[in-house]
Amino acid sequence: MKFNTRGMILAALFAALTAVGAFIKIPVGPVPITLQALFTILAGIMLGSRVGAMSQLIYVLLGLIGLPIFADGTGGLMHVISPSFGYLIGFIVAAFIMGKIVEHTEKINFIRIFAICVLGIIIIYIIGIPYLYFILKNVLFKGITFGYAVKMGFLVFIPGDLLKAVIASVLAIKVIPILRKQGILQKEV
Repeated sequence: MKFNTRGMILAALFAALTAVGAFIKIPVGPVPITLQALFTILAGIMLGSRVGAMSQLIYVLLGLIGLPIFADGTGGLMHVISPSFGYLIGFIVAAFIMGKIVEHTEKINFIRIFAICVLGIIIIYIIGIPYLYFILKNVLFKGITFGYAVKMGFLVFIPGDLLKAVIASVLAIKVIPILRKQGILQKEV
């Protein structure tokens, strides 16, 4: 999708949905369980690479300028040293990569979309877990191991994230063909 008026509106909508998803949370440690990943996944697979990533970038930038839209109810530049900030960076990267794959996927079915969603979740964790570990160990001076960071920043989230991937996949197989027909999600070959 190009950055036309429709793309800008959809990017803003998904940035808002991600912000709302931040407030639907279950605290389980340094990183709470939220619905942000669901909206990140949906942004990537339904809006495509550029607009999907832009929606997540808008969300992060709005939080960094001070709007209290992050999962802990805060915003501002200090959030960069929060243990969960790496996941926010992961949202942007994951939305872009998932969108790029969907743009190059001709046939949409549940298994393909589910695999793309799981890949997006893995990307979020590949960025989020090392960031979590670095901040907890070197900025907040917690005596933790990388294994503990994996346990607290990944393992507790697996069941919920797989459920989010299923939900997003079910929605996507119904919605992506409509978005393509409307010209909202362009298929690149």
